[in-house]
Amino acid sequence: MKKAIGIGGVFFKCEDPKGMNEWYTKNLGLPRSEYGTTFEWLQADDPSKTGSTSWCTFAQDTKYFNPSTKPFMINYRVENLVALVDELKKDNVTIVDEIAEYDYGKFVHILDPEGNIIELWEPADE
Repeated sequence: MKKAIGIGGVFFKCEDPKGMNEWYTKNLGLPRSEYGTTFEWLQADDPSKTGSTSWCTFAQDTKYFNPSTKPFMINYRVENLVALVDELKKDNVTIVDEIAEYDYGKFVHILDPEGNIIELWEPADE
């Protein structure tokens, strides 16, 4: 079974998320939305399918990264999130929350051995 199949996003805390988004737009040309930037791409093994990777800033006091105290979170794209969570539970990986489902996919958060929060994302058909 495939596990992580790519990076879904990079998220980090900062003092001034809006200012940081503006800086990255001005200096690196990152297109900007309310939530940061979304890079769209074609899948290498099937160019008829698209994918996306997000880059987002969060306020320093966000609770979204809890229980991790680290200032960043990486989102990994996965296939078959339900089966992967079952495997992770068998390996005693800390599962932070229940699988949540939205129009754009399924999500769950886990912790690595050093307490870094990891977001796993099974995208809805793109």
